Order: sequence, then structure tokens, then C-alpha cells
Amino acid sequence: MERPRLFGAAYSVYVRIARLALIEKGVDHELVPVDVFAAEGLPDWYRERHPFGKIPAFEHGALQLFETAAIARYVDEAFDGPALQPADAARRAVVNQAVGMLDAYAYRALVWDIYVERVSVAHEGGVPDEAKIARALPLARTCLATLSGMAGTDGRWLLGKQMTLADLHAAPMIDYFLQAPEGRDLMKDFPRLETWWSAVSERAAFEATAP
Repeated sequence: MERPRLFGAAYSVYVRIARLALIEKGVDHELVPVDVFAAEGLPDWYRERHPFGKIPAFEHGALQLFETAAIARYVDEAFDGPALQPADAARRAVVNQAVGMLDAYAYRALVWDIYVERVSVAHEGGVPDEAKIARALPLARTCLATLSGMAGTDGRWLLGKQMTLADLHAAPMIDYFLQAPEGRDLMKDFPRLETWWSAVSERAAFEATAP
């Protein structure tokens, strides 16, 4: 089979999730730069790969995919390497639940409403929207509490002794979140997640994909 190609930008949470899956599986691949924030806009050819103009998109031979969760699951199932999904259907459902929760609730609150407002806006000389940050904090707490509750005490990964797609999905979001002082303060209330963060942030794949 041809070498997989991932289309996107290193700064993207979702591109990084897919890259983490590829690297953890030991898959040689190419990252094709696509910047959704480029002044000239997206290239016309990219719309054929992602009809909604988001990143990432993925290509492996004749297969073309978009949506990060679908890409990561395909990578886990199509290539050799350590399994990133449990063999048990019930535990696999919990992984999918964690991924869905992160997409639906955590990404907006942790990354856009807290990190972007507190860190990116300030870095660019703007004024953070304090009301937006304040509104996001309760939801951020609920997301962290939910992840912490899923983790339990058995093993260092989010869902136990096996590193899964849930870990790879959460890590890039938490990485941005912890760059905001509100994120660091809130994380202190969840020592189980702090232990997990120490483990996941030391992975070679995590360091290799740092934006």
C-alpha cells in the first residue's frame, strides 16, 4: 500500500491527534501542509478532500477520509503496532464515549474559549474576552471531572492500563488548555489527571508533534 498522507497544519489539535495515532502505530507517513487560516484561503484542490474545509484530511491508497475520529480508528485497525482500542466491546464503547465528549464539549471550552482568549489573543496584543473565559470554566471543570471519573485508579492512562485513542484525543486539547493560568489552576483539582498528563506528555510521539 502507498504511504499514507495527512493534510493539515501542525498547530491544529485535530491534525495532532491523527499524527499521534500514526506515530504511536509506527506508520511512516507524509504531512502535507494545509493552513485553514492562510491569507489566500484554502487551495481549491483541498475542497475535494474535505467538503467542509476543515483539517485534517487523510489519504491511503484509494481511500480518502476526513473527520479525525474516523482517521484515528482506521489507522489503529489498518496498521500493525500496539492496539489503541480495547478488544472488549464495552471498554471500546467507553473510549468512543470519551472521544465524543471531548469533541462535543471539551474542545470549544478548553481550547477556543480559554486558551485562545487568554493566551493567543493576548499574545497578538488583543484584549481577552473575560466573560467568555468565565462562562467556559464550569464546562471545563465538568470535562476534567468526567475524564478523571473515567480514569479510575487502575493504570496510568485515562481508561486504565492500555493507552487508547481517548488519550491521544485528549492530550492536544489539554496541552493548549494548560498554557492558560486558569487551566493550570483547574488541573490541580484533579491529581489523577495530573499523573496521566505526566505520562502522556513524556511520550516521544507527543514531543515529536509539538506545534
